[in-house]
Amino acid sequence: MDFKKIFIKSACPTKVGGQAVLEGIMMKGEDRTAVVIRKPDDSLHIKTELLKKPGKVKKIPVLRGVFIFVDSLVVGTRTLLYSAEVLESCEGSQGYEKDKLTLWMEKKFGEKGALNAILYLSVVLAILFTVGIFIIAPTAVVSVFKYITTNEVVLNLIEGFFRIALFVIYILLISKMKDIQTVFQYHGAEHKAIHCYESGLELTPENCKPFQTLHPRCGTSFLMFVMVISLLLFSLLGWPNLAWRITSRLLLIPIIAGLSYELLRWAGRSDSIAVKILSVPGLLLQKLTTKEPEEKQLEVAIAAMKAVLVSAETPVYVGSCDKDGRLIADEEKPAGNTADEKPEEKEE
Repeated sequence: MDFKKIFIKSACPTKVGGQAVLEGIMMKGEDRTAVVIRKPDDSLHIKTELLKKPGKVKKIPVLRGVFIFVDSLVVGTRTLLYSAEVLESCEGSQGYEKDKLTLWMEKKFGEKGALNAILYLSVVLAILFTVGIFIIAPTAVVSVFKYITTNEVVLNLIEGFFRIALFVIYILLISKMKDIQTVFQYHGAEHKAIHCYESGLELTPENCKPFQTLHPRCGTSFLMFVMVISLLLFSLLGWPNLAWRITSRLLLIPIIAGLSYELLRWAGRSDSIAVKILSVPGLLLQKLTTKEPEEKQLEVAIAAMKAVLVSAETPVYVGSCDKDGRLIADEEKPAGNTADEKPEEKEE
């Protein structure tokens, strides 16, 4: 792991971030997001949307991390579903077919209502899965170790390491799937494009290729920060009965998420030795969730990046785009706001 190529001294850190989706990438800039998807016919589909201005509460340190975590989960799930929807609409495409439940919901609630229902159902199921597998299960399973040791700190540390091991095994298992491997390649392309932009170079595949697929501000590192901080924090809470352990862990999730976000922001701005040491677990995990991308995947990342690096007056759009993220053919009228109809800031 070459820290000099990950924590680049000459780079200027930005707030630009992204997420890999099915055959594409979503980039998030200062005032908008752009998702670019490569269709089976090799053309690029793009959709840009304006971001709502954050309220005052969402700017408070630690607390803002909780809001961003929830927002990322909702937006990420919606974008993932959107990418599947675009791909399944392509003529002659294979895979991503609607299942019986989706077809039934569309018949019952309409296409838009079904999409919203599936979105929030997916988020709820994702939360329940995460809580069940990575919060409740580890503390329940580790209960058997109380017959070996009564040291409360040791029991909590065993639980924490078991949780991390469980997560790594989960990543290793899903990484064997072909579609997930492609997503991980797009994840690597996203990081290379961000490195290139933050280094002040022109966004081209040739300039992006030399950069690392690892980035200190990656959401994967955020998840690792969450598990490491929870390991340390839970070790101070003693070892009460199972019900209290589960309750305490659930109540502390927002605090842990907030602290993890602040740590991630710090890691993205600093290249100190302390930051590098703290970033190692997350960067090692990124070695599993990112893969070396192909040139066509870098082109998708660059198109999405350029689509969010525009002036605030630029209207949002949906359609086919070129390799610079510029609209070349409308496909539908964009849902949501246009640049001339910016959402009002919500009062918190």
